[in-house]
Amino acid sequence: MTKKQKAIIGRLETIALPELAIADIQVRVDTGAKTSSLHVDNIVKFKKNGKIMVRFDLHPDAYNVDEIVSCEAPIHDIRRVKSSNGTSEQRYVISTPVQLGETLWPIEITLTDRSDMSYLMLFGREAIGTKFLVDPSKVFVSS
Repeated sequence: MTKKQKAIIGRLETIALPELAIADIQVRVDTGAKTSSLHVDNIVKFKKNGKIMVRFDLHPDAYNVDEIVSCEAPIHDIRRVKSSNGTSEQRYVISTPVQLGETLWPIEITLTDRSDMSYLMLFGREAIGTKFLVDPSKVFVSS
């Protein structure tokens, strides 16, 4: 691939979040969403070594809700986010590396309750950035 070519990804992809010890999680690619969001439970804000952190649980496998990974990360920001159903909520934002195929780069992720959604993570346009083109007729292109 030359510098000017962008990789094609589909409307569904599998990514890794290595700093959160997640080897693979299915995401819905959504160019309408600015920021990526991740379904988490038990969000707790705390201080560690003078840094404001957040601890949370996530379920990397949507088909096995008994599998829980406990994570912690520095709070990158706190933002008011308007969801697709029009409601607005304040969310913690973390910054963490994401891997899609062979590409690894940092993204921002908001933490929220997505239990009523089909996918545990929404992969927004800021994460897609200038690296990829989305073909909505395809799924799991990078796998």
